[in-house]
Amino acid sequence: MSSKIVVTGGCGFVGHPLTTTLLELGHQVRVIDAMWFGNYLPDHENLEIIESDIRNLEESCFEGVDTVFHLANVANDPCSDLNSKLNWEVNALASMQLVEMAIQKGVRQFVFASSGSVYGVKEEPLVTEELSLVPISDYNKTKMISERVLLSYADKIMVSCIRPATVCGYSPRMRLDLSVNMLTMQALTNQKITVFGGDQTRPNIHIRDLVSVYVHALNNPEKMTGIFNAGFENISIMEIAERVVRHVPAEIIVTESNDPRSYRLSSQKLLDTGFAPASSVEEGILEVIDAFNSGKLQMEERYFNVKTMVRLIGENKIEV
Repeated sequence: MSSKIVVTGGCGFVGHPLTTTLLELGHQVRVIDAMWFGNYLPDHENLEIIESDIRNLEESCFEGVDTVFHLANVANDPCSDLNSKLNWEVNALASMQLVEMAIQKGVRQFVFASSGSVYGVKEEPLVTEELSLVPISDYNKTKMISERVLLSYADKIMVSCIRPATVCGYSPRMRLDLSVNMLTMQALTNQKITVFGGDQTRPNIHIRDLVSVYVHALNNPEKMTGIFNAGFENISIMEIAERVVRHVPAEIIVTESNDPRSYRLSSQKLLDTGFAPASSVEEGILEVIDAFNSGKLQMEERYFNVKTMVRLIGENKIEV
């Protein structure tokens, strides 16, 4: 059955393939995106695009909408550290404003893109949704606070908080500041990979699987109400580098890391709802290699969030 869906951040790394997938499934999609990183979405008769900062939305954006996918945010620690006010306004305050407007307009379901990084450093062999949150960065804190705010409205709207692992793979709105993608591009362009630390274990998820998680939430709102981890390959940064050099000969250089986060994510709760992953880190590596070799992908500033945001803030194109 066709739904009317809002995707905030629908022009982004994950938002782009989520939007195109929803359109392929026959839904009407309204994308709301500040377009700090551009817009690569093709025209579609069921697609409406609103260029707007999510801090400046009107209730009318949610008129007649069934489901909201809230992906728009200041993504990752370095970007959030650029300006604390911007980080808290976009990542926390705007989330509360959005869900309140959605409730006012009778939206049925609100799906929030949180982060697996909210757990911080964990010693447990598998990190489940019941464990305490010990966020160690401003970015992690805004995700934790947003979850708690959104879930406080659970009696008025169905809320799903998805905590994705680090995402890998190709998207037309590419990101090269994510571990698998970044290490693969380093090997391709420099024949050297710089690994910070290397022993830290981190969970990973292929971008297609993450899009499938969101579609699964759309199709199973009752099963997917609450908090769900989404990550299927817990591997060390060093192991990612070793997998890359199997395909691209490169030297691995190890340096000290100031990021101690190390944890193994359990997504059993998600699997128990009937979800099954279908892609892998290996596929993500091969996609980046293929995009580079075919000329679709180069090492450019626009694929690094923090570099782009520094420039946009300097040009007064981001309101801070």
